[in-house]
Amino acid sequence: MLVLITYDVNTEDPAGRRRLRQIAKQCVNYGQRVQDSVFECMLDPAQCRMLQARLCSIMDPEKDSLRFYYLGNRYEKKIEHFGCKQTYLPEEPLIL
Repeated sequence: MLVLITYDVNTEDPAGRRRLRQIAKQCVNYGQRVQDSVFECMLDPAQCRMLQARLCSIMDPEKDSLRFYYLGNRYEKKIEHFGCKQTYLPEEPLIL
């Protein structure tokens, strides 16, 4: 299923900047960054629970925000893209 993960981390101190890097690093392991703090991730339910637990253990619930949007398996009809950045299909091979 396609999961959209967004986060907002308070970076006023060094600990916040470290949390921001750690959260981004975990998300990069599972998906594609589509905006600064937004990732599209193709996950099965077990991966989703594991990533959610990992990210929640990194964030500070008093200062940070983390959101998961579950777009499911028929996500193509739920996404519209406008603008300069090219879109991609998460299920197709990514050629670098």
